[in-house]
Amino acid sequence: MAVYTEVPDDDLARFVADYDLGEVVSYKGIAEGVENSNYVLKTETGSYILTLYERRVNPADLPFFLGLMDHLAAKAIPCPTPIKARDGKALRELAGRPAAIISFLDGVWPRRITPQHCAELGEAMARFHVAGTGFALSRHNALSVASWRPLLAACASRAHEVKPGLAAMLAPELDWIEREWPTGLPTGVIHADLFPDNVFFRGERLTGMIDFYFACNDILAYDLAIGLNAWCFEADRTFNVTKARRLLAGYRRVRDLVPAEVASLVRLARGSAMRFLLTRLYDWLNTPPDALVRRKDPLEYVEKLRFHQGVKSAADYGFE
Repeated sequence: MAVYTEVPDDDLARFVADYDLGEVVSYKGIAEGVENSNYVLKTETGSYILTLYERRVNPADLPFFLGLMDHLAAKAIPCPTPIKARDGKALRELAGRPAAIISFLDGVWPRRITPQHCAELGEAMARFHVAGTGFALSRHNALSVASWRPLLAACASRAHEVKPGLAAMLAPELDWIEREWPTGLPTGVIHADLFPDNVFFRGERLTGMIDFYFACNDILAYDLAIGLNAWCFEADRTFNVTKARRLLAGYRRVRDLVPAEVASLVRLARGSAMRFLLTRLYDWLNTPPDALVRRKDPLEYVEKLRFHQGVKSAADYGFE
């Protein structure tokens, strides 16, 4: 979440007047994230999230994102739901952008991740994967392996600004990932961005998952690999195998992995590290200086990638 587009007070009041939400009480931009402009919106009836979809989001994808939230909520997956205006539409326009209001979830994302948080995440992720089976729409993952070489090419001439020799270091790794990327694994709807700031808890009990704007159809175990990278490294960038073991065990309580998924986990982890390294690198080099957004350090994922390069099998992740 972030803010790129400012919304004038009068425009917001007219926008909200088309809903049965009462008058606007307050609204405040949210600086976290990188994709869309987001506000906490308070009206006479409660709190909501207002999202304006920026240019990096394809408007043709929005029915998938909004429909998926409705589908998952109907399957008892804890997630926000789009609020429909009086004309029955959830997707409208505000400040020249496609926009939607979604429900507000209670809870906070964990600043200090515990093994129990990871266990809860693993179970919720698996339930999400199972619930997505019946969703009628589909969306190609525009940030899967085929997109990584163009991203590296777009950053190569300036990558040294982040770390000298970075582009030269990444090129052979990307060669390996492209050559070794697994095929034939179980696929379905994945979240593709289940970072800690997209998962809410009360204490150590998971209360909701948010920000479905990278969701797509792809390899299910790729979501797990993203989770290993996002949840199982400490602040000093060392890998915590206890957290990884709990994440994997929580997932397998709901949906077990087939042998081919287990055998591919290292490759998927290296690939997901490359994906977030490259998108962070691109954003680091190209985010407008006046954007209300917190850039995320691509070098964090350089260290994670190096760790995965030394992993021999899923057992090194605590898989039992």
